[in-house]
Amino acid sequence: MGSILASEPPRIAGPVARPKKPRLPPPPDAWDAHAHVFGPAGKFPYTPGRGYTPPDAPVEKFVALLDHNGCAHGLVVQGNAHGYDNRVVLDAMSRYPQRLRGVAITDTRIAPETLRDWHELGMRGLRFHLMEKKPGYVRGVGLDVFEVFRKTMAELGWVMQVFCDWRILQDAAPTLREIARDMPVIVDHYGMVEASRGVNEPNFQALLRLVGEGAAHVKVSAPYRVSTQFPDYADARALHDALVAANPERLMWGTDWPHPSIAADVMPDDGHLLDLLFDWTPDEAKRRKILVDTPTRLFGN
Repeated sequence: MGSILASEPPRIAGPVARPKKPRLPPPPDAWDAHAHVFGPAGKFPYTPGRGYTPPDAPVEKFVALLDHNGCAHGLVVQGNAHGYDNRVVLDAMSRYPQRLRGVAITDTRIAPETLRDWHELGMRGLRFHLMEKKPGYVRGVGLDVFEVFRKTMAELGWVMQVFCDWRILQDAAPTLREIARDMPVIVDHYGMVEASRGVNEPNFQALLRLVGEGAAHVKVSAPYRVSTQFPDYADARALHDALVAANPERLMWGTDWPHPSIAADVMPDDGHLLDLLFDWTPDEAKRRKILVDTPTRLFGN
């Protein structure tokens, strides 16, 4: 019995139930360009082999958060708890077709042609995990699977989104630069570079070069994943400033709601996260690029 219980994926905390109202509203047509939807488990079961078990975070709650923060649109990214079963994202988009777009995670159990059906429902990309060491649970797919879908993704105008182990960015940069000739490449969450290492960390410098060249987009999202300085993540500000200085047209923002695998005592407040973006990006024109122009260009069609 003990071994069975030990193998159960850990239950994780849910988001702040009543986040603060952001001090200032975002511009019209703003996007929350990174969030997840989980469950309800009775309708969309969580996958065996997942790394965690979330409390249900259904699409209605995400849309309510968009309204609360003043965002017109949201990008729903397939989360680990649902593995390669993208029905939860497809359902979300079909129910809110004017507001939501999606990014899927799949292995080769589906044919490349299936992406065309998903496109009609609002899917706009696939997400890949580039890890130094592959975790011992279902956590995405790598570049081998990307190559299977590459041609169809390019034909559809989709994005290639990557969640990276920051330690591989320098080595992966030539590959990402080459892929960017075919389609937009998006790197999640500041490249996951630990903020305490500073902007001169060689892997972050490699990411900065990609952004400066226009070869990569970066989500200036989830500073709590790169900083331990809750709740304002002061050391992540330098990473943010460097990326904005490099190329504000290649950045986008998202809450990463409902913040999977973050402990309850350091759970970020979603309204405060938008306030931080305003604090860290005081230039209104640059904020508009991050919140409106770039995500609309990538996902708004």
